[in-house]
Formats: sequence, C-alpha cells, structure tokens
Amino acid sequence: MKIRKEEALEYHSRHRKGKIEVIPSKPCLTAKDLSLAYTPGVAEPCKIIAKDPDAVYNYTAKGNLVAVVSNGTAVLGLGDIGPEAGKPVMEGKGILFKRFADIDVFDIEINSKDPQEVIRTVQLLEPTFGGINLEDIKAPECFEIEEELKRTMKIPVFHDDQHGTAIISTAALINACELQKKKLSEVKIVINGAGASAIACAKMYLLAGAKKENIIMCDSKGVISKSRTDLNKYKQEFAVDTDLKTLEEALVGADVFVGLSVAGVVSQDMVKKMAKKPIIFAMANPDPEITYHDAVAARPDAIVATGRSDFPNQVNNVLGFPFIFRGALDVRATSINDEMKMAAAKALAQLAREKVPEMVIKAYGGQEFSFGKDYIIPKPFDPRVLWTVAPAVAKAAIESGVAKKIITDWKAYEEELKERLGISKEILRMVVNKAIKQPKKIVFPEGKEEKIILAASSLVQSGIAYPILIGDENLILSKFNELKVEKNNNILIIDPLKSDKLELYAKRLYEKRNRKGMTLTAAFETVKQPIYFAAMMVDSGDADGLIGGLTTHYPATIKPALECIGVKEEFSVVSGLYIIIAKNEVYFFADTTVNINPDSEQLAQIAISAADTVKEFEIMPRVAMLSFSNFGSSRNEYSEKVRKAVEIVRKKRPDILIDGEMQADTALSPDILKNDFPFSPLKLGANVLIFPDLNSGNIAYKLMAKLGQATVVGPILMGMKKSAHVLQRGSSIDDIINMTAIAVVDAQSKQ
Repeated sequence: MKIRKEEALEYHSRHRKGKIEVIPSKPCLTAKDLSLAYTPGVAEPCKIIAKDPDAVYNYTAKGNLVAVVSNGTAVLGLGDIGPEAGKPVMEGKGILFKRFADIDVFDIEINSKDPQEVIRTVQLLEPTFGGINLEDIKAPECFEIEEELKRTMKIPVFHDDQHGTAIISTAALINACELQKKKLSEVKIVINGAGASAIACAKMYLLAGAKKENIIMCDSKGVISKSRTDLNKYKQEFAVDTDLKTLEEALVGADVFVGLSVAGVVSQDMVKKMAKKPIIFAMANPDPEITYHDAVAARPDAIVATGRSDFPNQVNNVLGFPFIFRGALDVRATSINDEMKMAAAKALAQLAREKVPEMVIKAYGGQEFSFGKDYIIPKPFDPRVLWTVAPAVAKAAIESGVAKKIITDWKAYEEELKERLGISKEILRMVVNKAIKQPKKIVFPEGKEEKIILAASSLVQSGIAYPILIGDENLILSKFNELKVEKNNNILIIDPLKSDKLELYAKRLYEKRNRKGMTLTAAFETVKQPIYFAAMMVDSGDADGLIGGLTTHYPATIKPALECIGVKEEFSVVSGLYIIIAKNEVYFFADTTVNINPDSEQLAQIAISAADTVKEFEIMPRVAMLSFSNFGSSRNEYSEKVRKAVEIVRKKRPDILIDGEMQADTALSPDILKNDFPFSPLKLGANVLIFPDLNSGNIAYKLMAKLGQATVVGPILMGMKKSAHVLQRGSSIDDIINMTAIAVVDAQSKQ
C-alpha cells in the first residue's frame, strides 16, 4: 500500500500531536476523589510500599507498564537519525503494545550514543517500569547494553530488534522444516546479515535444534570465516572454517536462506542452486533480498517468507513482543530468558497448525488459511496469538524459576487475556476486510471537499471501494493537485451538469415524485444538485451506495435519499444506528438520528432493523427496548409504547432476543437482570439499545462520544432500499473511510 508523505504527516500531527496520551484509570471528579488520588489518601499505599517494595505492583501501574527505550542510532531503515527523530517510531511501538496486549507504554528517548550512559539511565528507571523494551539501538552497542541490563536489573529486558525476528522466524523455520520433511538438526542454513537480529536468529535456531557447524553467516564483505581479521566478538562466535567467500558460493546446496540484510542481493540463479525443497526467508524491509514472486518462480518447491504483509508468511515482530511481555508481566518475571523465548516460538508454530477459526478468516476478507507452504506462521491480527503465546511464556517463566507470581488457574487466565484484548475492537477491522473482499462503487456528492478527496485516495489504495466524486471536474482535479494526491483511475469524477445521464435521472425522479407535486421541469433542476444526482445514481444502479453529509445538516442528505432511493418494502421508516465501542465492549444505539417520536410499530421496525444490521457485523444481537420503567414499574403512555413494541417484535421475529421495557442500567447489568429480573432472557445484558425517542437516543450517543471516552462510529442508516449513509458534519478522514466500508458491506448484503 502506497502511503503519501502528506497523509503520514497529517496522521501524526492532527488534533492532539503524536499518537499517545495518558488517560486516568480511576475517577478524579470530586473532592473526595482528589483526596484519594493524591493527598492525604495516597499516603496509605506509600507506607505499605515502603515496608514491602513488591506491593508497588498492587497499588501502582508498574506491573502493566513497559518502557520503550531508544537512542535513535538504528531507526528502521533510516539509520542514525537521533532520539528526537526516532520518537514517532517509539510512540508507534507503544500503540502496538496497547493494541495487541493491553500493555501501557512510556517511550524513553535517550540523548546519548555512549552505551554506559544508556545503561545507567535505564537502570535508574527500574522503580517505574515492569519491563524494558530496547529498540532501534545499533550493533554492536545493543549487545553490550542488553547484556548488562539483563545482568543488573530484576525486571524483564528485551531487545526486540534482536529477539523479535528470531522468535518469529524460529517458529516459521520449525514449521517449514516439518512441511519440507527436513530435520532442523541436519539443515544447512545460510544467514545473510550479521547485525543484532541475524546473530539473535542464529542463537535461537541453535536452541531449536540446529547445529552450529551447519550455519554460515555472511555480512557485507562476504562469508564470516575464521580467516577474517575484521570481526567483532559477536561475529567471531559464528565464524566457520571454510574456503567459501561469497553469499552466492554459500547458497550452493543450502537448505535454508535467512535474509536480514538489504534488498536484491539474492538472484533467481542463486536460489536455483539451493538444495531440493529449500526454505527462503527474505526478510529485508521494505524490499526483500529476493522478491516473493521471483523466489517462487525460480523454485516452485520452496517455502518462502518475507517481512511484508502483501505476501504469504509474513515474519512480523508484532507476533512476538506484545505477547511475550504480557506473559512476563503477568507472572512478574525478573527476566525474559531463553526458555520463555523458545516457548513463544513453539506456541506460534503450534498455533499455525491448528484450524483457523471463522473470525480470523473474516478478518482477512474471507481468505482461507490452513497449515501449508503459504501459511507457516499465524497472521498478526489473529486474536488467538494473545491467549496462546502469553500463557506459554508465563508457564516457561514459572518453570524456569524467574517468576515471582504463580498462576494456577490457566483457564481463568486465558479468559482474562480475552477480556483484555477486547474482541469488540476488531469490529471495524472486520468490516473493512469484508468490504475489501467485494468493493463497491460509492458516490460522494461532496466531491470537491478536501477530506472526501483524501479519503477517496485512501479507499482506492486500501481496496475498500471505487469512489465516485460529484462536482465540477476541473475544480476537483485542481484540488487533487493542491493536495498532492495522485488521481487514481479507480476514482471517477462526474459533473452533473455535463452528464449524459442527467435527462434519464430527471425523468426517473419525475416518475417517482409527480404525484407529490414535482413537475418535469422541477425534476430537471433538482437532479442538477449533487446530492440528488448521487442519490439517483444509486437508485438507477450506476452506483452501489451513497455517502453524504460532511458539510450539510442531516436532513439535507436523508431527505433526497428517501425521495430518490426510498424505504425497503417491508418497512415504513428508516432509522439511524451508532456503533459505540467503550471499555472493550461494543454496543449499538438506535434510533439516534431520524424518528422524533416513533410509535410502537415504528419502534418494532427500528429494533428489527438494528438486530439485522448487527448480525452483519458477525455479532449476536441482544436487544433492550429502553424506557424510564422496568417491566411495568411505572405505567403510562410512554412506557406502554415501548412494551407494545417488544410484543410486536416477538410476534414478527421470534428469532430476535429482545426484552423491555427496561431502564438503561438494567439493560447493561447482568447482575441486576439476574437478581431483580430473573425472568428476562437477556441474561448477559444487552448490546443493542433501542431508544424510545430521538431526544433520548441523540443525547445518549453524544454524551458517550464526549464524556464516555468511547469510539463512536456512524450513523448507519437502516431500512433503505439501497445503501445510503449520512456522515456527521465535520467527520474526519478516518470517519469517512469507516463509513464507506460500512456502506460497501451494506451494499453487499442488499445485493
């Protein structure tokens, strides 16, 4: 995927600068909260910790806090760019820790190239952190720094550049040898690259069963042999007694090639000379030592892995460090030792051999995976990695004697990990990947807006949709130039005033509206408006869906959509639904945007629409019809309206799990339902909340967005004949992309 410079800079600089923030985990709203959080209440845990330093894990964030430490001397492929320039990478690392394993991170950039200064700085940070992740520190200094910190500190220290690739590639190598019918103890391995990750890989392969005499390592000067006099002590460990001089010579008859170097150093002729059924791990990023296609073309019998996500078998460090630290932190390990690293590698290897669940297949756009030459390691977004690798690491820590906390109920621990991950966070990713599987033509009536143009570019690059921008073509093209965005051929620009469909759409609109006061002349004038033209494109089948409302009020978009596209035959109302993601849970709020005071029949239709929409997200709906009354506790016309709606839904759609009328806290609390209303079928609480009127629904979702620290996605317009959705005014580019993915999935289902 091509990322524009402007797009990347805007991502890192918009709104709150950077990519991370600190959010309080305890309330601090009242004077009492303040007294508990700080003085005088804070003195109590301080006194306990002073007597028992290990109590710091019970009363502070230390046990879930990792420092990502760098001095900026080897940042990605950029080299020594300094600590300030490396900070965006370290913040990004923090996001990965949080996203994949719910680990909090402070990034620490040290302004020194002196290993001893780096060592002393990190040592002094030990009281603050539960673990240290060293990052982007050049070799050979990184070896010295990690070794000394591991020797002197009593918390886990892990240099991901060394061990991350080593662990993931070891898992891949174990499985590749299995598939190629080769014994790890017998394979001849050639490693190109002799930096931190290469040396760590070689050591891990030895732990896994490879033989040192079967490993040849090369650097930029060729084979690392005992005859060379320019080797540091780390390279000397893998110097071999050989007459081979070059990588090309070393690859003759080799079973395994591991590339941790630079692009293009391996040719097709070189891999043709490898042994039968070779294993080729070309892991230079972003461009491998030999491209995936060239390697497969030269050796169809090979198993090939790269560091890239657009080819099979991506060796990605994100499969390792978040989960290794999760397991280490959860047992308060004093170090991350070889036993823990090998446990992680073996757990990953085993997971790849298991049946891939439907949720993972759907997360990757429906692509099937099964253990074989194109699937030797799990996918990075497979949530099972967390509750597979972390327990394996934790068990290894306990068994090897470095754990200070013992886990005995491993099933409970697995459930705790699943709760940490928050499967609900996958909902948007699932929608996007579902859209990518069958992209649709989505029309944007506000085609001249900068955000729409930038979103359209991303949509095409991501393969989510084929955007159609409505507006003056010259103006839109000039905006592309101003924004330095390439006009992709999959982005269509249509000026309604110049379109040969204008007359057809006008006549079609006239047929729809002639008995509602619209003349043919008025229809011609109306379809010249971008929103009406776009809606008629969808109605006529020239577009699959519509996204509007970025710069207009909600009614200005929904009214044309209703007039041109209309409501589904079995419905009399359309309604709006918001996705609310809060505290690792996902909820759906409806109707939040359309119906001011729906009657019982309309409420029932809204509930049915919401339940069916939620199923599209692969979530089982549990519907609560909300009121100020709990099951008749306060009878009046408002609560009766809701109660009757429940009866209508049960009669029309007995397959929907629904109950009400009920108060919001009752709907969301399994304990209240169990203790006070055991007759309710909503044993687990509701995840779909149907509001009795627009006042309550609109207020609720906006409060969640502003005060509830929730991610709010929507609104999703339900009940339309074809896919049409309305943005919130001023939506961000990400909001537009997410809503477009939803529109595509909606169009897929309606098709």
